[in-house]
Formats: sequence, C-alpha cells, structure tokens
Amino acid sequence: MAPRARIGSITKSIFALVLGSVLTATAVFVAISFRGPPPGDPPQLVTAIVAAMRGEKPRHHFGPGLRIAEKPNRPAPSAAMVAQPGRALRVAQLLGVPPSQVLVWSTQLPIGIDDPFAGEFIFGDFVVAWQHGTSWRVVSNAPSPLIKRWYWVTLLALLATILALAWPAWALSRAIARPIRRIAESAGEARAGVPLGPMPLNGVGEVRILSRAISRMHDRLSRHAEGRTTMLAAIAHDLGTPLSRLAFWVEQLPEESRLRANADLDEMRGMLGAVLRFARDESKPEADARIELGSLLDSLSEDMHIAGAPVAITPGVRAIVRGDPQALRRLFANLVENAIRYGQSAVVAWQVVDDKVVVTIDDQGPGFDPRADDRLFEPFVRGDPSRNRETGGTGLGLAIVRSIAEAHRGSVALDNHPGGGRVCVILPLDHG
Repeated sequence: MAPRARIGSITKSIFALVLGSVLTATAVFVAISFRGPPPGDPPQLVTAIVAAMRGEKPRHHFGPGLRIAEKPNRPAPSAAMVAQPGRALRVAQLLGVPPSQVLVWSTQLPIGIDDPFAGEFIFGDFVVAWQHGTSWRVVSNAPSPLIKRWYWVTLLALLATILALAWPAWALSRAIARPIRRIAESAGEARAGVPLGPMPLNGVGEVRILSRAISRMHDRLSRHAEGRTTMLAAIAHDLGTPLSRLAFWVEQLPEESRLRANADLDEMRGMLGAVLRFARDESKPEADARIELGSLLDSLSEDMHIAGAPVAITPGVRAIVRGDPQALRRLFANLVENAIRYGQSAVVAWQVVDDKVVVTIDDQGPGFDPRADDRLFEPFVRGDPSRNRETGGTGLGLAIVRSIAEAHRGSVALDNHPGGGRVCVILPLDHG
C-alpha cells in the first residue's frame, strides 16, 4: 500500500479549515442575501384586491394570498393599523362605487393621493372593506407561514454548507487521530528488551515529531534497563567466587558455628539465584511457542501437590497463549509459592474473557492492601515487612512475575476475595 500523503502542521491545518469554513459560510449568506427576496411579505397589488372583491381571479398577486369574507357589520381593524384614505379612493374608483363605501387600513403610515404608489400597492398587513347593500365584503391578506420560503432557502443552503464542510473536517480529524492512536498502542505495549512497535512516520508534522521523540526515549530507556540488568547479573555472578572461598574457610570452624555459617551462605546463594533469575526474566522470552495454558497449570499444580504443597485447581476452558513455557511456568510457580507462604493454600482457576485468558490464584491469607499494590511489584520490596527469610523472601518474586507477564504482552494485578487474597494474571489468547 502506498504511503499516505503528508499534511502540514496541526496548527496550519486547523487554521486553514476554520478560515475556509468561515469564508464559505459568508459566501453562502451573501449569495442568499443578493439573490433571494427579503424575508418580509411583498406589497399587494390594489388591482388584485379589487378583483377578489368582485369575485374574480386576480391576474397577478403577491404574498401568501388573500382572504375574502362577508360581514354584516363594519369591520374593526387591529390597533396597529391606520386608515389609508388615498388607497381607499383608488379602490373605490376601480370598483366604480362612491368613496364613502370603501375603507382601507394597513400597518403602513398613510400616504397621500399624490404619491405615485398610493393607488398601486398596499404594504404590510391590511384590511379592505366594501359596503354593498346591508353587508360588508372584507378582503385581507392571509396569515404568513411560520417558516417562509426565504427561510427555507437559507436553512437548506446552510445545511448544504455544513455537509460540504463536514467531509474535510472529518478527514482532518482522522488524519490527526489515527497516527496518535497508533502511537498510544505502541507505547502501551512497549517494554524493556523488546523493540518498539511500528510508529507512524506520516501525517501531520507534530505527530512525526512525537513519533521520533518516543522512539528515542524508548531506545534510551531500553539501554538503561539493559545496563542495569547486565550489572545485576555481573554482580550476582562475581559474588559466587568469594562465596566459594568463604565456604572453604567455614569448613574449618567448630560444628555449631559451621552450621550457622553454612545456613547464612545458603541464604546468600538463594538471594543471588533470585537476582540472576530476575535479570534473566527482564529480557525478551527465549521461546515463542503456542502453549495450552490449562495443561501447563495442571502439570504445575500436580507437581507441587506431589511435593506436599496445598494446591488445588479449578479446570477451565481451553486457552491457547503464545510465549516461553518455562518462563510462564516460573511465573505461576512464584505466585502459587507466595499464596502458600502468606495464605496457607492456593487455588488456581482460569476463564476466557473476550480475547484474553484471566488466571486467578486465591489464598486464605489476610489479603492485599490496595494502597501498597503497586509497590509490591517493585524489585526488593517484600510483602512481609520483617527481614525473616522464611516469610519475607528476597522481594523479587512479584517483580519477576510482572516482568514475565509484560514480556508476554499481559499484565498482573493484586486483588482480594471474601476469603483472602487474589492475584490475577491476564494474557492475550493466540488464535493461530
């Protein structure tokens, strides 16, 4: 697929769209104002009124139309109308009747008989009455519609303008939002030791600048994390040599002192092993295989149960994930061991929700403090505030768990259930 054409900066694009919209709307208003009639009713021809009084069909008339009525008494116009004697004289002449039999009122001020338009038009609302016999024939203008033609033309023109401007506005919005959404998705999946996802290199100028800045930031953080991991692994490895020499000298101590010293050396070796595993698990998974998660959890639970650990499993539906089976086994083993250490037992279950599998490990312990959830995933932070190795561990278990979960594009969270604590691991399903 050919790359999309680049557009200028966001500021220039939005400014051009707003300016173009204002100019287009102004041009439409000007065109309507110059080409269309005014919104008010046009004047009415006196000849059309006279023809209506005679019962004839007017040849020409303006406005919404005329109303004709027969009334036994003299009509009473509204307070806003004034008498028009000049027009009354003209109507009487056209009817061929004495002027005393014709009355004309309108909302326009009276105009003298010498006015050139006095006998041709009547402006505004009007009432023309002709007394013939004992009754009055009354002609008035019909009420104007609520929305006149001029208003309809204006509304339709504005609607057409809005529809015409909506497409470039929508296209500009998508051109701005689409690459930003891709940046957010790539940034959300970014982690140390794994290349950053595809970043948009087209679109508005600010988006291209943001993509390059995030890529450089990810590179710097990746190099920093790699250096830290390398340093931890080197320190843990190099400490093995002095520990071996210490073990040699410990053998020459009396038995009681030798037993205590060997216990301390074993504790130090365990801590160094945990650091090495944490350094290894900070990197990308070594394998990328399709794994039936239920089988992996069944195998892990069975092995730990045979070893005497109080582990139970609640079977779930078939769930296929992709990743490193050894790393995932280590992840769930750490969580089960923590559940047993702090909560006396562990119950493993899983279910599929949308395109993800949710694995829960429940224990019967005191649960987790919501205020300390995030800190427990940091390296060397222990759930037991004591420094007792039998209960507190090294503080790397949950850090390793989170590192492995994120390396598999998943997440891990601490929660509580009515009987104790709960750890939720969410991994994306692999559909092949």
